[in-house]
Amino acid sequence: MGEGGEMNVAHRTRVKLESLEDAYILRGNDDSLSDKHGCPAYVSPEILNTNGSYSGKAADVWSLGVMLYTMLVGRYPFHDIEPSSLFSKIRRGQFNIPETLSPKAKCLIRSILRREPSERLTSQEILDHPWFSTDFNVSNSGYGAKEVSDQLVPDVNMEEDLDPFFN
Repeated sequence: MGEGGEMNVAHRTRVKLESLEDAYILRGNDDSLSDKHGCPAYVSPEILNTNGSYSGKAADVWSLGVMLYTMLVGRYPFHDIEPSSLFSKIRRGQFNIPETLSPKAKCLIRSILRREPSERLTSQEILDHPWFSTDFNVSNSGYGAKEVSDQLVPDVNMEEDLDPFFN
């Protein structure tokens, strides 16, 4: 929150850490994992393709890429109702990036969502990426000019419908 405040970002809701049940504390340089936990939309190709171990850090970078794509584009890079079709798309690693994203954002997403774990950026390389040094001068012009239907966000009354989730 401190770094966000320094970059003029105001967080408007409570931040909650849901769980660390599936988190691992890595000892030394070995980040090999073999579990198959995770949300299907965020799972990396190597988790789907291996019966052995995989790099936990590289798999986390993939999941971060899915989250970044979803935040910037408004939908998952890989999506399908059927899990087998979804996993097939993830294994192929083919997705489309809308032309509306900046070249730096496209570069970052492509550098994170690489099929081969060894080709993905590390967490430090992500932080050093030029996209993070971009001056995000966001204006309200253009927003709200047309109604956009987003299937990922339900139409709810913030005060009444969501109150039970914040207690």
